[in-house]
Amino acid sequence: MSTFIQLNKRTGETKSQMNQARKQGRIPAVLYGIGKDTLSFEVSEKEITDVLKKNPRAILQAKTADENMVPVLVQNIQREIISGKLLHIDFHHVNMSESMDSKVTIHFSGDAIGLKSGGVLQVEIYEVEVRCMPNDLPTSLEVDISGLAVGDQLLVSDLIFKDGIEVLTDPSTVMIQIKTVHEEIEETA
Repeated sequence: MSTFIQLNKRTGETKSQMNQARKQGRIPAVLYGIGKDTLSFEVSEKEITDVLKKNPRAILQAKTADENMVPVLVQNIQREIISGKLLHIDFHHVNMSESMDSKVTIHFSGDAIGLKSGGVLQVEIYEVEVRCMPNDLPTSLEVDISGLAVGDQLLVSDLIFKDGIEVLTDPSTVMIQIKTVHEEIEETA
């Protein structure tokens, strides 16, 4: 939670004013939360892009226009369909004394032995939903798949998180599997 982001007062509310702000590198944003008023802000495009590259689900310390520090989470990002440029960001106020639901990205590492014997790697999911205290929220989880042979699979129940993190995704969900080429052809048919 050491990442800081500046939320500046929004300079305009009309569509043309917001488009002008985007051209100048200021992205319209809102901040909301349970029991909190929804507030409109702008955030530096460069600053938020850097944060999103490092950890899109990080809990940030947002400095508001009135100099208050507020813990926030990026809740939603709107992008231009073709170019992918940022259009709008929703920040959610995080209550640091209550557990929260969020998603954790799974990174698969290693070369599965089943691939060397002709298997095909099939990834079913790249993230799982968890519930934990905000300070316990992991950035991501690395899973070693080097021991997987043809026919092997990893389930959500195979993940090992530290104490205090409850996995909400169905434990029987397949995350990754090594199939034979024959199985892969039958499924596409």
